[in-house]
Amino acid sequence: MILPGLDLPLGTIWCVGRNYADHAAEMGAPAPETPVIFTKPASSVLTLGGALRLPPDSKRVDHEVELVAARARDGSLRMAVGVDFTARDIQDELKKKGLPWTAAKGRPGFAAIGPFVPAKLPAELTLSVNGTLRQRGSTADMLFSVPRLLEHLDAVYSLRPGDVVFTGTPRGVGPVAAGDRVDASLGGGVSRLTLTVAG
Repeated sequence: MILPGLDLPLGTIWCVGRNYADHAAEMGAPAPETPVIFTKPASSVLTLGGALRLPPDSKRVDHEVELVAARARDGSLRMAVGVDFTARDIQDELKKKGLPWTAAKGRPGFAAIGPFVPAKLPAELTLSVNGTLRQRGSTADMLFSVPRLLEHLDAVYSLRPGDVVFTGTPRGVGPVAAGDRVDASLGGGVSRLTLTVAG
Protein backbone atom coordinates (compact mmCIF):
# COMPACT_ATOMS: atom_id res chain seq x y z
CA MET A 1 0.00 0.00 0.00
CA ILE A 2 1.26 3.49 -0.92
CA LEU A 3 -0.41 6.32 0.99
CA PRO A 4 -1.51 9.51 -0.82
CA GLY A 5 1.33 12.06 -0.85
CA LEU A 6 3.93 9.57 0.39
CA ASP A 7 5.73 7.83 -2.47
CA LEU A 8 6.77 4.83 -0.39
CA PRO A 9 5.20 1.48 0.50
CA LEU A 10 3.62 1.52 3.95
CA GLY A 11 5.95 0.29 6.69
CA THR A 12 5.26 0.07 10.42
CA ILE A 13 2.44 2.12 11.94
CA TRP A 14 3.85 3.60 15.16
CA CYS A 15 1.49 5.29 17.63
CA VAL A 16 2.09 7.55 20.61
CA GLY A 17 -0.21 7.54 23.62
CA ARG A 18 -0.90 10.40 26.03
CA ASN A 19 1.20 12.99 24.18
CA TYR A 20 -1.05 15.89 25.23
CA ALA A 21 -1.45 16.71 28.93
CA ASP A 22 -5.11 17.65 28.51
CA HIS A 23 -5.92 14.29 26.92
CA ALA A 24 -4.02 12.40 29.61
CA ALA A 25 -6.08 14.30 32.19
CA GLU A 26 -9.41 13.53 30.51
CA MET A 27 -8.45 9.84 30.53
CA GLY A 28 -7.54 9.99 34.22
CA ALA A 29 -3.92 9.10 33.51
CA PRO A 30 -0.68 10.86 34.44
CA ALA A 31 1.39 12.63 31.79
CA PRO A 32 4.22 10.24 30.81
CA GLU A 33 7.88 11.01 31.36
CA THR A 34 8.90 9.17 28.19
CA PRO A 35 6.88 8.49 25.02
CA VAL A 36 4.24 5.73 25.29
CA ILE A 37 4.60 3.67 22.09
CA PHE A 38 2.36 1.04 20.52
CA THR A 39 1.77 -0.20 16.98
CA LYS A 40 -1.11 -1.01 14.63
CA PRO A 41 -1.18 -3.60 11.84
CA ALA A 42 -1.21 -2.47 8.20
CA SER A 43 -4.74 -3.90 7.91
CA SER A 44 -5.99 -1.11 10.18
CA VAL A 45 -5.28 1.63 7.59
CA LEU A 46 -8.28 3.44 6.13
CA THR A 47 -7.62 5.99 3.38
CA LEU A 48 -9.64 8.67 1.60
CA GLY A 49 -13.30 7.94 0.98
CA GLY A 50 -13.37 4.84 3.15
CA ALA A 51 -16.02 3.69 5.58
CA LEU A 52 -15.29 2.57 9.13
CA ARG A 53 -17.07 -0.63 10.13
CA LEU A 54 -17.70 -0.85 13.86
CA PRO A 55 -16.54 -4.13 15.42
CA PRO A 56 -19.46 -6.21 16.73
CA ASP A 57 -17.71 -7.02 20.03
CA SER A 58 -17.33 -3.37 21.10
CA LYS A 59 -20.01 -1.09 22.51
CA ARG A 60 -17.94 2.11 22.26
CA VAL A 61 -15.49 3.21 19.57
CA ASP A 62 -13.85 6.61 20.12
CA HIS A 63 -12.26 9.03 17.63
CA GLU A 64 -8.82 10.56 18.29
CA VAL A 65 -7.58 13.13 15.74
CA GLU A 66 -3.80 13.18 15.30
CA LEU A 67 -0.94 14.47 13.21
CA VAL A 68 0.66 11.56 11.35
CA ALA A 69 4.35 12.08 10.57
CA ALA A 70 6.56 10.34 8.02
CA ARG A 71 9.78 10.86 6.09
CA ALA A 72 9.53 11.19 2.31
CA ARG A 73 11.94 9.39 -0.03
CA ASP A 74 14.23 12.45 0.01
CA GLY A 75 14.26 12.50 3.82
CA SER A 76 12.01 15.55 4.19
CA LEU A 77 9.33 15.54 6.89
CA ARG A 78 5.74 15.00 5.77
CA MET A 79 2.54 15.31 7.76
CA ALA A 80 -1.04 14.13 7.34
CA VAL A 81 -4.20 14.26 9.40
CA GLY A 82 -5.12 10.94 10.95
CA VAL A 83 -7.81 9.46 13.16
CA ASP A 84 -6.79 6.78 15.63
CA PHE A 85 -9.96 4.85 16.49
CA THR A 86 -10.12 2.98 19.79
CA ALA A 87 -12.57 0.36 21.05
CA ARG A 88 -12.63 2.06 24.44
CA ASP A 89 -14.54 -0.60 26.35
CA ILE A 90 -12.13 -3.28 25.16
CA GLN A 91 -9.12 -1.09 25.95
CA ASP A 92 -10.40 -0.48 29.49
CA GLU A 93 -10.64 -4.23 30.09
CA LEU A 94 -7.16 -4.81 28.68
CA LYS A 95 -5.74 -2.07 30.91
CA LYS A 96 -7.28 -3.67 33.99
CA LYS A 97 -5.52 -6.92 33.13
CA GLY A 98 -2.23 -5.23 32.24
CA LEU A 99 -2.43 -6.51 28.67
CA PRO A 100 -1.39 -4.86 25.37
CA TRP A 101 -3.94 -2.65 23.57
CA THR A 102 -3.78 -4.30 20.13
CA ALA A 103 -7.29 -5.78 20.30
CA ALA A 104 -8.66 -2.28 20.99
CA LYS A 105 -6.47 -0.31 18.58
CA GLY A 106 -5.70 -2.57 15.64
CA ARG A 107 -9.08 -3.36 14.07
CA PRO A 108 -9.69 -2.83 10.33
CA GLY A 109 -10.11 0.89 9.60
CA PHE A 110 -8.84 2.00 13.01
CA ALA A 111 -5.93 3.98 11.47
CA ALA A 112 -7.50 6.52 9.10
CA ILE A 113 -4.92 8.63 7.25
CA GLY A 114 -5.39 11.67 4.98
CA PRO A 115 -3.01 12.86 2.25
CA PHE A 116 0.58 13.65 3.22
CA VAL A 117 1.92 17.17 2.61
CA PRO A 118 5.21 18.91 3.47
CA ALA A 119 5.32 19.46 7.21
CA LYS A 120 4.80 22.91 8.64
CA LEU A 121 4.80 23.01 12.44
CA PRO A 122 3.14 23.86 14.71
CA ALA A 123 -0.19 22.88 13.13
CA GLU A 124 -3.80 22.95 14.26
CA LEU A 125 -5.87 19.78 14.50
CA THR A 126 -9.68 19.65 14.36
CA LEU A 127 -12.29 16.90 14.21
CA SER A 128 -16.04 17.21 13.75
CA VAL A 129 -18.78 14.60 13.88
CA ASN A 130 -21.90 15.38 11.83
CA GLY A 131 -20.78 19.02 11.61
CA THR A 132 -20.28 19.45 15.37
CA LEU A 133 -16.74 20.29 16.50
CA ARG A 134 -15.46 17.67 18.93
CA GLN A 135 -11.69 18.22 19.02
CA ARG A 136 -9.45 21.23 18.45
CA GLY A 137 -5.80 21.39 19.43
CA SER A 138 -2.33 22.41 18.35
CA THR A 139 0.80 20.36 17.95
CA ALA A 140 2.51 23.13 19.94
CA ASP A 141 0.93 21.53 23.02
CA MET A 142 2.55 18.12 22.53
CA LEU A 143 4.52 16.81 25.49
CA PHE A 144 7.02 15.30 23.01
CA SER A 145 7.49 17.22 19.76
CA VAL A 146 7.42 15.53 16.35
CA PRO A 147 11.24 15.76 15.91
CA ARG A 148 11.76 14.36 19.41
CA LEU A 149 9.35 11.48 18.77
CA LEU A 150 11.08 10.57 15.51
CA GLU A 151 14.47 10.73 17.21
CA HIS A 152 13.22 8.49 20.04
CA LEU A 153 11.63 5.95 17.71
CA ASP A 154 14.70 5.82 15.49
CA ALA A 155 17.02 5.35 18.45
CA VAL A 156 14.95 2.59 20.07
CA TYR A 157 13.34 0.80 17.10
CA SER A 158 15.27 2.05 14.01
CA LEU A 159 12.70 3.76 11.77
CA ARG A 160 12.55 2.55 8.19
CA PRO A 161 11.36 4.25 4.96
CA GLY A 162 7.57 4.11 4.79
CA ASP A 163 7.05 4.05 8.56
CA VAL A 164 4.32 6.42 9.75
CA VAL A 165 3.84 7.84 13.25
CA PHE A 166 0.53 8.77 14.87
CA THR A 167 1.75 11.43 17.30
CA GLY A 168 -1.06 11.61 19.87
CA THR A 169 -4.40 13.35 20.30
CA PRO A 170 -5.59 16.47 22.15
CA ARG A 171 -8.60 16.41 24.50
CA GLY A 172 -12.15 15.90 23.31
CA VAL A 173 -12.12 12.24 22.28
CA GLY A 174 -15.57 10.71 22.07
CA PRO A 175 -17.70 7.96 20.57
CA VAL A 176 -18.87 7.48 17.00
CA ALA A 177 -21.99 5.61 15.90
CA ALA A 178 -23.32 4.03 12.74
CA GLY A 179 -24.36 6.71 10.26
CA ASP A 180 -21.94 9.35 11.57
CA ARG A 181 -19.78 11.47 9.26
CA VAL A 182 -16.32 12.30 10.60
CA ASP A 183 -14.35 15.26 9.23
CA ALA A 184 -10.74 15.76 10.35
CA SER A 185 -8.36 18.53 9.36
CA LEU A 186 -4.70 19.43 9.89
CA GLY A 187 -2.91 22.74 9.36
CA GLY A 188 -6.03 24.72 8.51
CA GLY A 189 -7.06 22.19 5.88
CA VAL A 190 -3.81 21.36 4.08
CA SER A 191 -4.58 17.72 4.89
CA ARG A 192 -8.23 16.68 5.22
CA LEU A 193 -10.00 13.41 5.84
CA THR A 194 -13.70 12.59 5.63
CA LEU A 195 -15.14 9.19 6.41
CA THR A 196 -18.45 7.60 7.25
CA VAL A 197 -19.23 5.13 9.99
CA ALA A 198 -21.03 1.97 8.92
CA GLY A 199 -22.94 -0.34 11.23
